[in-house]
Amino acid sequence: MERIWHIGKYLIVLLIVAFISTLFPNNARFKYQFERGGTWKYEDLTAPFDFPIIKLEEELEADKAAQQSNITPVYELVNDVARIQKDLFEQAFKAQWEAEKERNQFKEAINQPNRYLRYSWQFLDRIYNKGVILLEPMHMNKGKDFVVNVLRGDVMKLQTLGSLLTIKGAKELLGDSLPYSPLKEPEFLLPLLEKSITYNLKYSAERTAQFEQVIPETKGIVKKGEMIVTVSGIITDEAYEKLMSFKTAYEQEITRQRSPLGIFLGYFLLTSLVIGFFVLYIQRFAKDQFEHLNEFLFMLMWVLIYSYLVYLVTSASTNVQLVYLLPFCIVPIVVKHFYNNSLALFIHVVVVLIASFLSSLGFEFTFVQIVAGIAAILGSVNVRNFTRFMYLIALVFTTYFFTFLGFALIQEGSLRQFDWAILGLLIANVLFILLAHPLIPLLGRIFGFTSSSTLLEWEDTNQPLLKKLATTAPGTFQHSLQVANLAESSARAIQADYTLLKVAALYHDIGKMSNPNYFIENQSGVNPHNELSAIESAKIIISHVDQGINLAKKYRLPKMLTRFIATHHGTTSAEYFLKKHMEEHPNEVIDKTLFYYKGPLPVTKEETILMLADSIEAASRSLRNATGAEIDSFVEKIINGKINNGQLNESQLSFSELEICRRVFKNTLRSIYHPRIDYPK
Repeated sequence: MERIWHIGKYLIVLLIVAFISTLFPNNARFKYQFERGGTWKYEDLTAPFDFPIIKLEEELEADKAAQQSNITPVYELVNDVARIQKDLFEQAFKAQWEAEKERNQFKEAINQPNRYLRYSWQFLDRIYNKGVILLEPMHMNKGKDFVVNVLRGDVMKLQTLGSLLTIKGAKELLGDSLPYSPLKEPEFLLPLLEKSITYNLKYSAERTAQFEQVIPETKGIVKKGEMIVTVSGIITDEAYEKLMSFKTAYEQEITRQRSPLGIFLGYFLLTSLVIGFFVLYIQRFAKDQFEHLNEFLFMLMWVLIYSYLVYLVTSASTNVQLVYLLPFCIVPIVVKHFYNNSLALFIHVVVVLIASFLSSLGFEFTFVQIVAGIAAILGSVNVRNFTRFMYLIALVFTTYFFTFLGFALIQEGSLRQFDWAILGLLIANVLFILLAHPLIPLLGRIFGFTSSSTLLEWEDTNQPLLKKLATTAPGTFQHSLQVANLAESSARAIQADYTLLKVAALYHDIGKMSNPNYFIENQSGVNPHNELSAIESAKIIISHVDQGINLAKKYRLPKMLTRFIATHHGTTSAEYFLKKHMEEHPNEVIDKTLFYYKGPLPVTKEETILMLADSIEAASRSLRNATGAEIDSFVEKIINGKINNGQLNESQLSFSELEICRRVFKNTLRSIYHPRIDYPK
């Protein structure tokens, strides 16, 4: 089964490599890197074949703008506008005529409606025949002498803007001519005619484009053998134009000569190398994560997701700079929260390397992203403290900004040519990095990790499991609180995960709820062990570990916390009952395994501290008015006993850290058990 699992993992890796390889372009890649104004770092470059010089984008845009300024735009007559507006006017006229007929206000208009209606039709015909034009913004400031083509049906006619009407001009014409009409009550028509005036000449981009000439995209040709740029030469604008043209021609020529399958295999090989070393790193330096499918997939998914995101961005736009919008620093921030710094950096580097292949941005992109990732790792990640998280975001932005600034100074020698538009991309980038804050708890739940926000939830004493512990085994609950305080102080002193340790201490003895009265801290006078044999008593005491693990599974306690329950006694013995049994059976061969916990031994610093704090707190209940020297001796005895018993053999806690923990344990116990004055009765 284990062999099948390993084969399955490598099959997943192979599928990911194959998928990423299909995202790469099927054309050959130019083998030189260069920047305008930079130095040519390679040997003399001569043209291996003839190729045209392609105009740069800015030059093409300038040519198009110059042509546009010389093209006479076309405004086309929109059919049926006049007829529709006259019909609408007639309906409005009749409605107003009916309304005024009852009020008897406009007598002539009421008595001679046909006369008023005919005048209105003549006016509308006049303005629509003249033409009411909807000017494009680019033509609004051209003046009355600006010439446009007016297309009426199949007839094209040149007219000045002064010979046409805008809506404003049409209404002014109405206001000027209506008072001098032969009508006695022209004000009857004014609002109706104003509402009937609209555009009937609109700009036609399609017709205008017919007048455009094809702008040549090339200018001249570079002959075979012609020098393009010399070694250590400055890449001038002219040389840059030739190099860009050569790059395009080279990629087309090589792609035409070579098989797409060969190009695919090249990308497949490079991707396999990068991801292969990545898997080997996990296998060697993160063995636990390599063995668990969810954690293994968590690490691989970053490469897959960012490869596809880069592919989408580069496919959707010709502006390669848009790749800087992608928040690559989310990777080290999230991974660091769940694992260590070295693993976070390694995953980030792998993601950036694959993205560099896909984006074709080259060394600058790779350098910028790796440096920003290092800044993200050096910063403090704490989703419980949003202010500190914002400091981390500010650090990443500052790193991005100064890195780009450095490249600008290298390439241009000054900031006059610095592309300040890149700041917009950087700001958007760091705003996207804010997504790491909600992603951490979300991914923690999806992959079964324990994040600080998850720990915050389990730390709440209103959790059902802790409430049950407080009511069922109040003495154990108080013991757990004391252990939490003792362990947290030590963890802070050695910069261990004190939040994890504090929460683990609250739950480490939940198994005692199954038989609370058999543990001394919950007893009130009657000791049920008096009715049991030493073996039976030891069995009940030792079983609280298994009972605790079962409860943890039932209440879905995070696996990380469950391990503390299993390791907090290591492989020690229920010593009191072992000695009692030996005294009661002095001449018998005793199976001591009946009196020992199953373990495992604590491995992490936090697990080790909890074991020591649990033993010290439980044993310290026997202290009464102890002196400082007695407390120190007591702590030394407990810790040395664990060491001599081999309980710290697998611990990651160093000797120097253990010494710090000794001092903290002693100082904390001294503050708890210091002598107090006698209060008057």
